Amino acid sequence: MRFSNLDRKNIVTKLKNETFDVLVIGGGITGAGIALDAATRGMNIALLEMQDFAAGTSSRSTKLVHGGLRYLKQFEVKMVAEVGKERAIVYENGPHVTTPEWMLLPFHKGGTFGSFSTSIGLRVYDFLAGVKRSERRKMFSAAETLAKEPLVKKDGLKGGGYYVEYRTDDARLTIEVMKQAVDKGATPLNYSKVKNLIYKNGIVAGVLVQDLLTGEEYEVHAKKVVNATGPWVDGIREMDDSKKGKTLKLSKGVHIVIDQSRFPLKQAIYFDTPDGRMVFAIPRDGKTYVGTTDTFYNENPINPGMTEEDRSYLLKAIQYMFPDVNVTEKDVESSWAGVRPLIHEDGKAPSEISRKDEIWESDSKLITIAGGKLTGYRKMAETIVDLLADKFDREYGLSFPGCQTKNLPISGGDVGGSANLDSFVEKQLEEGIKAGFTKDEARRLAYQYGSNAPTLFQLAAEYKKEADQYGLPLELFAKLIYGIQYEAAATPVDFFNRRTGAVLFDIHLVHNFKENVINFMRDQFSWSEQQTEAFTLELEGALNEAVIPVK
Repeated sequence: MRFSNLDRKNIVTKLKNETFDVLVIGGGITGAGIALDAATRGMNIALLEMQDFAAGTSSRSTKLVHGGLRYLKQFEVKMVAEVGKERAIVYENGPHVTTPEWMLLPFHKGGTFGSFSTSIGLRVYDFLAGVKRSERRKMFSAAETLAKEPLVKKDGLKGGGYYVEYRTDDARLTIEVMKQAVDKGATPLNYSKVKNLIYKNGIVAGVLVQDLLTGEEYEVHAKKVVNATGPWVDGIREMDDSKKGKTLKLSKGVHIVIDQSRFPLKQAIYFDTPDGRMVFAIPRDGKTYVGTTDTFYNENPINPGMTEEDRSYLLKAIQYMFPDVNVTEKDVESSWAGVRPLIHEDGKAPSEISRKDEIWESDSKLITIAGGKLTGYRKMAETIVDLLADKFDREYGLSFPGCQTKNLPISGGDVGGSANLDSFVEKQLEEGIKAGFTKDEARRLAYQYGSNAPTLFQLAAEYKKEADQYGLPLELFAKLIYGIQYEAAATPVDFFNRRTGAVLFDIHLVHNFKENVINFMRDQFSWSEQQTEAFTLELEGALNEAVIPVK
């Protein structure tokens, strides 16, 4: 089904004219999950996002569907069990955006982890998380650890634990969930900022929204309103006059990206730093990325950005664990920073801040979900929609079925399960080659877009002339036209960051083709000169923000 800002007028008309069962504020992974769960149960659901989908925390994570190993350290056994099982479901439902990644946990003399504690910890983790036999932990000697990754610090090395995490593209995961929600009847719209809540007899009954692309203001009405705005949930609670008791405390996490020619890591590593924190170093698409920092953040969460201190902290962490890798500030090609919304209770110490998700309901019946992790998005959505279903039953006599998403592939995930992905991809190659791609390009696109790849191939064949006309390589052009027509991309930053990840992992490509992409989008959306200039400046800003100048 088409999901496009080219149809924005029609979407806005629908938002204005219907009274929805549910309105979700927030288009990150939590909001997308709620929209999908509610739509599959037959609820009429709308969703509003003030930026692009996934533009907040959901495109700024470590890009791992964690199994929750770090919670084991804090003895949060129930959380490890739930998160581990949920991770397997996320993978099965979207194997094109989630990939198993073996992770090496080296331990050194005097470090946080020892051989015994790592071995026991990983074994308990395997058991709790229900890890499949082929992915259960292995223990390595120092020599075996170095054979896996020769760059690891040799001094005091005692061995390593080897276990599986799942790597994801967080923004694409969010978009794929949102697209599936649209297919099931949800009505989401990006660049739609909630200015105020609307009440009927003291009960929240909708919102006043401003369209940030046209400036128009209008109302959207719904029986139930859910606040799933991540770092912004307290802002919505302030509108509702219900911000009390527990509040958010924001923590900033920064990642840096270095080319493999400068940091030739071949194995993903999870290591402890001298200050007792844990950091990831992960190879991806010819780059190595390293993160994350963890510092309290009190400013506007919209564009947290990396500071020189953040960069220096991560470079020191690299020097500590990989002493033979001599990377400097000049080697940092790009970076990203995001904020985690943690839950703080009045009178509690910072160390007691919770990373769990919680649901609150105010006197006006506004439902807020806060905290939580990328991995647990589906389960969080199930909890919220169960609550909504119960309310509809009691208040309106409406009955909705139970959760439908456990075995439901997300958009692009309809490939017959993870075990079938490789053979599915191979079957697509012929179509891709017919459409004008090389075998490698067709394979890349099929892995990235899963069961949506045939649509990209079809668009490429249909619009090949335009690709030439705008001077765009066919692979990039196929992603662009698909992003506009089926993924609600509205700006060059949407495309280069959240639809492709190029700002993060292929910044040179963005510099080379930004004008061509802007020209094509300008003509598709009939932008004025003023709009074109504004979107160009926004992209330049994103590129500048990704790298801080070296003094």
